Amino acid sequence: VQLQASGGGLVQAGDSLRLSCAASGRSLSDYTMAWFRQAPGQEREFVAAVMGSGLTTSTANSVKGRFTISRDNAKNTVFLQMNRLKPEDTAFYHCAARRGGFSERPPRYDYWGQGTQVTVSS
Repeated sequence: VQLQASGGGLVQAGDSLRLSCAASGRSLSDYTMAWFRQAPGQEREFVAAVMGSGLTTSTANSVKGRFTISRDNAKNTVFLQMNRLKPEDTAFYHCAARRGGFSERPPRYDYWGQGTQVTVSS
């Protein structure tokens, strides 16, 4: 399984970005998909996750109300819509997949994408 993240970039505070993570190698429709982020010198942080059906999601308090995770199983792709971005959202964003329910712990995930950089200027 390979996960390819895209959509990052340099934006100003208040702007929006939409990240995508496309999976190849097998269908991940029965996997929980998640986004994590890691800023320089900090630990990897859970952002959001969505279960296989796409109907149930979990979002970190730090981004709740601004970020929305979704998935399109027909395209084997998960998305992260990020609105009202803040400078503290600056990080490298990774997508991940695991067979099972939600987890905020990175070691619980089986597959990882290479990540995409999001930089928010003030």
